[in-house]
Amino acid sequence: MNVVIIDYKGGNVQSVRFALERLGVQATLTEDRETIQQADKVIFPGEGEANSAMRQLKADGLDKIIPTLKQPFLGICLGMQLMCRHSEENDTPMLNIIPLDVKRFQTDLKVPHMGWNNIYNLKSPLMKGLNEQDYVYFVHSYHVPQSEHTIAAADYPAPFSAAVQYQNFYAVQFHAEKSGPTGTKILQNFLDL
Repeated sequence: MNVVIIDYKGGNVQSVRFALERLGVQATLTEDRETIQQADKVIFPGEGEANSAMRQLKADGLDKIIPTLKQPFLGICLGMQLMCRHSEENDTPMLNIIPLDVKRFQTDLKVPHMGWNNIYNLKSPLMKGLNEQDYVYFVHSYHVPQSEHTIAAADYPAPFSAAVQYQNFYAVQFHAEKSGPTGTKILQNFLDL
């Protein structure tokens, strides 16, 4: 299986690679458009700030390629947010793949939302074999509200989208690669799509 991790200098790439290696997959890390287009599966990780990430994607021409991909595609953390329409983080236009906007948490709780939290209302083949209330690891200050595209929810303290799906595009707000057995199962489910 030809799995590609998109390299746009967006952080957490090595932990994603190691998680895939534990599943027996050697992924290719690249920003090369042709290599990405020819992959069987594409993973779009990310940590950091939306505006600088979008600048890098545009510099590499990836902002034009990513929305046209037809193979299973998985965004992780900032990768999920970049797939949306717009982010409140520095008023940033995003890739506009998923017709949703990214909002800053409005809460008295500490932001960023950081640590283990449970997910529920699980839908989609990406969540196959998981249990309602399984725990995953989050680090984020911005979130995607719930919608018809939500395939898993979490609370902080109000509900938000922990995972979304739109056509062949899947995304998780949490770090699947750092979420223990639950995250490993999600990555395996993605590889099995």
